[in-house]
Amino acid sequence: MLKKGIIYKSTGIWHLVKSGNIFYKCRIKGKLRLHNSKSTSPVVVGDRVSFILDIENNSQGIIIEVQKRRNHIIRKSVKLSKQFQVIASNIDQIYLIITLNYPTTFTQFIDRILVTAEAYKIPLNLVFNKMDIYSSSEKNEIKKLKNIYELIGYKCYKISALSKDSVNKVSKSMKNKVNMIIGHSGVGKSTLINTISPNLMIKTSNISDLHKQGQHTTTYSEMFDLSDKIKIIDTPGIKGFGLVDMDSNEIKNYFPEFKNLNGNCKYNNCLHLNEPNCAVINALNLNKISESRYKSYLNLIDENSTYRIK
Repeated sequence: MLKKGIIYKSTGIWHLVKSGNIFYKCRIKGKLRLHNSKSTSPVVVGDRVSFILDIENNSQGIIIEVQKRRNHIIRKSVKLSKQFQVIASNIDQIYLIITLNYPTTFTQFIDRILVTAEAYKIPLNLVFNKMDIYSSSEKNEIKKLKNIYELIGYKCYKISALSKDSVNKVSKSMKNKVNMIIGHSGVGKSTLINTISPNLMIKTSNISDLHKQGQHTTTYSEMFDLSDKIKIIDTPGIKGFGLVDMDSNEIKNYFPEFKNLNGNCKYNNCLHLNEPNCAVINALNLNKISESRYKSYLNLIDENSTYRIK
């Protein structure tokens, strides 16, 4: 029997597919693997698929087709790797969880994900977590970062993921949408989801004392159905985020603050590096463009660079 459904969890070999209100455990047809051999997985959470039920076991099936994706988030998982990882697909919006320390979320990591979201036209929200533990100087640093990103059009939230009241604005903005949560291990992705929907009881862990970094508790991406028609995709913590299939001429188009300036440069193909009469460099010198954002841009146009936590 042919059925259609949505991938809710992908563990490599087996994929949990929801069709109606029933979950089925499915494998991939061999030809699907070969079709997308450069990807670490040809089927990801959020994919809409067709599958055939196993004659002997009606709770299992074989995925025979993946429908065209509306969008997806993709990255190179390892520096100079020829393979890439599609993290999730058919996403309405992304929430990037950021912490100032333990672990530190560097601006270059933030900007890499923003560029990818811009490229695939997926709205992205920045969520500054653990506000309850920061000192006054750290809170001022968060305020500066928030101002940088709000000025260029990104929605920002300051929260403590452990507090239901603190995350209310975030959860309200998730209603009726498929929401992907992304960030380093230890920033509080699973904690945020548990606070929004305590009955899920997603596993969490403490920060490693040795390296002051997060430990991987979410091993695979997984989608959950919450109240208010909220769908949340919880993703494993990631260290590096390499761009896929972007050249220098494209990357400049994914910095919103550059868009209105591109036409004011002396040269139409200006890369905003050291060209004369570059409107972007002029704006940088006048402090109209953030220095950290421009440094991220310089880093990104090097196609072989991948930013990782040190």
